[in-house]
Amino acid sequence: MLQVSYIRENSEDIVKRMTVRNIDAQPIIDAVLTFDEQRRKLQTTLDATKAEMNTLSKEIGNLFKSGQAEKANELKNKTSELKETIKTVEQQLNEKADALNELLYKIPNVPNLLVPTGNSDEDNLETLRDGKMPQLHDSALPHWELAKKYNIIDFELGNKITGAGFPVYKGKGARLQRALIAYFLDKNTEAGYTEYQLPHLVNEASGFGTGQLPDKEGQMYHVMEDNLYLIPTAEVPGTNIFRDVILSENELPIGITGYTPCFRREAGSYGAHVRGLNRLHQFDKVEIIRVEHPSKSYEALDSMVAHVQDILKELELPYRILRLCGGDLTFASALTYDFEVFSAAQERWLEVSSVSNFESFQSNRLKLRFKNSDGKNELAHTLNGSSLALPRILASILENYQTEDGIKVPEVLIPYTGFDKIS
Repeated sequence: MLQVSYIRENSEDIVKRMTVRNIDAQPIIDAVLTFDEQRRKLQTTLDATKAEMNTLSKEIGNLFKSGQAEKANELKNKTSELKETIKTVEQQLNEKADALNELLYKIPNVPNLLVPTGNSDEDNLETLRDGKMPQLHDSALPHWELAKKYNIIDFELGNKITGAGFPVYKGKGARLQRALIAYFLDKNTEAGYTEYQLPHLVNEASGFGTGQLPDKEGQMYHVMEDNLYLIPTAEVPGTNIFRDVILSENELPIGITGYTPCFRREAGSYGAHVRGLNRLHQFDKVEIIRVEHPSKSYEALDSMVAHVQDILKELELPYRILRLCGGDLTFASALTYDFEVFSAAQERWLEVSSVSNFESFQSNRLKLRFKNSDGKNELAHTLNGSSLALPRILASILENYQTEDGIKVPEVLIPYTGFDKIS
């Protein structure tokens, strides 16, 4: 959520930069400024009325002490009027504050100046491409056929138990999945991230804290009876660890990592591009989250990008990095880099990671602050990234490492799987 003071001081720049998101923000920014001005006038009136009330209360006390009870009682009538005024103004102030917050919740984050203009993923900017493209044999198969051939993932069984998008991993498929999770966590903890085991359901306040609500409520599974949401990513419970927290400056930076299943309704997703593991309702992901000093958050973003690069290099998967355009940027992000790996059998790129800097957008919602060197409370910056999402990584490994007599296991994973081939 943007700070009102920031909007007040940078309204023209915000409107200009929101055009990168293809948003005409002028009407809502004007509305915010109008409500803010009304709120501040009411606050001034309230403060002045309370000050007058305090002055009168002291005067009444002195009058009673000096034996001027009649005059004191006259003034008491005026204090009754002031009390009613205070009550009315407080109610109006609360209504304005609520209306202002409703508007603020609807405004996405301001894009960083590096964000390219564009309408969709076709306008994202490729910043790097690396890795050797595999040469597959003539009878190479897509991963969903390989899964059936080697009996390692059962999509039909998942459909029977739950529905489409809930696959069942079996045998060496389950072992490979577990190996990837352990490998990702080890890489992250070696890089200084503290491992957490996080809840898989969150409350409404947590959804608002990280910006999933109200923006993505239609994509989240909602447990109506308890008003809880199944997490779409570990970013939500992980970042909410720091909700309503004031850190000391020397505690920064903070880095955490965690493995969780993730749940997404993916409403409206259908077609060949979502076949197999390409898009699921339940999938596993290992996340990295950082809380940073504002002056160092973009340096941290670069280090997170380099960290994900290192993992993909060790897995020896061909990948590319995209800087997302304004039309593809998420609601809360100021700047995002997507990683895509090449799926040789499908002959297409598959997104496996998003690494984002939210600047102070989430921390303002979370009330996540730190005491700076001047002893003042300042909003921290939050960042997160997939390190990594498993379904498409697994799909790419199955397809890119397939041979005519089986699927090789990436060398870096063999210590985790205990086998070097699926056959």
